[in-house]
Parts: sequence; structure tokens; C-alpha cells
Amino acid sequence: MQIPLQITIRDIEPSEALEARIRDKAEKLEEFFKHITSCRVVVEVPHKHHRQGKQFNVRIDIGVPGSEIVVNRDHAEDVYVALRDAFDAAKRRLEDYARKIRGDIKTHEPRRMNESED
Repeated sequence: MQIPLQITIRDIEPSEALEARIRDKAEKLEEFFKHITSCRVVVEVPHKHHRQGKQFNVRIDIGVPGSEIVVNRDHAEDVYVALRDAFDAAKRRLEDYARKIRGDIKTHEPRRMNESED
């Protein structure tokens, strides 16, 4: 990463375990795409008074050459599940982006007719 990982934790008691999990998952993203230029992760509890219990929101902004990939995930009651889901989605988006820039877009060959089908 060209720009160091930025982690923001709002309305949640910060912990070393939470930050370590975020750092670990962010490092693993580079296994799927080596040219990540930046990564910002925001973990928060939005103020929604009409819901009971905590609703965690994880937003990941990943800078890649010529674009930015943004992932938003919510999960009730478990910040670690919200992190897992958000980073899984980010991984899939990075894999799709890498295939796109490499030109690995799936194309289907036209169906050939057998002589018996003429």
C-alpha cells in the first residue's frame, strides 16, 4: 500500500484486538490485488433510535489505480461478523477488478452445430 492503512472507530470502545483484526484483514487484501494504493476502514455504531440493540457498520474504501472500491456492511450485535462480511465483499470486488483490468472477462464460444443437427 502506498498510503498507510487508516482506521477510524466511532462510538465503540476501541480495542487492540479489533484494530489487529482490521490490520490483518487489510493486509490479506493485497494477496488478491498487489496494487492497492490506499485503504480506509471505518467501524461505527450509527445512531438509529428506532432499533433495539447495536447495529455495527463497517465501511471500507480501497484505492486502486484509476478507481476506488467502496464496501459498506451492517451487522446486528457482532462487530467481528460485520468486519468479516465487509472484508469478504472487498475481496470479491478486488478479484473482479483485477480480472477486469487483466482482460479476463469470460466469454462464451458460439455453439457449434453438429452435422446431424443441420
